[in-house]
Amino acid sequence: MEKKASKKTAVKKTKHQVSKKTAKNTRSANKRKGRSVKKKTPVKILSKEKIKINEAKIQEILERGRTRGFITYGEILQAFPRIEQNIILLEDLYNRLEVSNVDVLEEKGFIDVGTEDVPAKKEGKEGKGSKGGKGKDDRYLKNEVEHISSDSVQMYLKEIGKISLLTAEKERDLAKRVEKGEEEAKQMLVQANLRLVVSIAKRYVGRSANLSLLDLIQEGNLGLFRAVEKFDWHKGYKFSTYATWWIRQAITRALADQARTIRIPVHMIETISKYQQIRRRLLQDLGRDPLPEEVASEMGLEVEKIHHIMEISQDTVSLEAPVGEDDADDSSTLGEFIEDERMLTPAQEVDRRILRDQLRAILDDLTPREQRILKMRFGLDDGITHTLEEVGKEFGVTRERIRQIEAKSFEKIRQHGSSRKLDGYQGN
Repeated sequence: MEKKASKKTAVKKTKHQVSKKTAKNTRSANKRKGRSVKKKTPVKILSKEKIKINEAKIQEILERGRTRGFITYGEILQAFPRIEQNIILLEDLYNRLEVSNVDVLEEKGFIDVGTEDVPAKKEGKEGKGSKGGKGKDDRYLKNEVEHISSDSVQMYLKEIGKISLLTAEKERDLAKRVEKGEEEAKQMLVQANLRLVVSIAKRYVGRSANLSLLDLIQEGNLGLFRAVEKFDWHKGYKFSTYATWWIRQAITRALADQARTIRIPVHMIETISKYQQIRRRLLQDLGRDPLPEEVASEMGLEVEKIHHIMEISQDTVSLEAPVGEDDADDSSTLGEFIEDERMLTPAQEVDRRILRDQLRAILDDLTPREQRILKMRFGLDDGITHTLEEVGKEFGVTRERIRQIEAKSFEKIRQHGSSRKLDGYQGN
């Protein structure tokens, strides 16, 4: 009986080991056969509140688009700042806009620097004559640069035109290989979409004097690389739709960084763009320039914030910009008409020189150490004042000792016979 029981137990144990081994083999087989199943991104389920918020924003965009017949990329980004990360929402929005016959257009917005004044090069009256050699050279150089730039663009377009476009099946296959880490597949997916970058970059030509078409294409290519890394083929959407937003983001950020003489942060550019849109709308509705209080009420911001936005959104103007239509070499510049508030009037300059002479005569009666301390404390020589602690370190004593010497020096000045001559300069 004991032998039979032990044999039965051994059989049970063997079955358990076999089932365990089978499960292990099944898991390893699944790993070999379907790695994509393991890496598949889980579907993100939105809460009911989030869905309601998104639907309200979409309805607002659709209503605005039906009224005008179009909607801008900026308005979409304003409602959904991270829409490129939610391709399902993006596709749904585009489909509903298409059904409603609403076009999606570009807008120059705040990154347009066409209103910024750039100092004009003076060719002079001789520009058209035989003596206008310099003007001719400048024009020749400009034309030569434009010719070289145009040739470079044509060569680039010719090269990328040789690359075949991808079918949906080929695109999905490359995306799978990219997910596995294949660099060759990543390069192929990038090269096949270089024409998409060019088509988007062309819309932004002329926005900045610092960025040519080739520069914009390079910035867009950086966004394309980013899109390739972020693209999730499991969701079944076209890569070009997803990549468009990353390309646009890269180009607009480059324009925001380099378009203006004084750089403005990207988050403030979005705020300023919204301010300008609301201001234009109120201008049409009211028939006059809206007050800062009215714009603040519409934007839900404080009036002080609106004043700050108005201040930083001003365009820069060169002080060397010529004034008037006179092309002569001696024409006036804008800087000649701006007052320098730091400049002293002749009367103030004379008073300051007399005061300096009288102070020097009084200080001559102090000890060299006292003179040096007062000169450092009040910047009598170089205009740079120093604290008690800084002067103390210079003389190797405590700040309290410097304060005592300073007080003693003031007492000597008050008792000086010429001290009354300084009374008329109080407050200067």
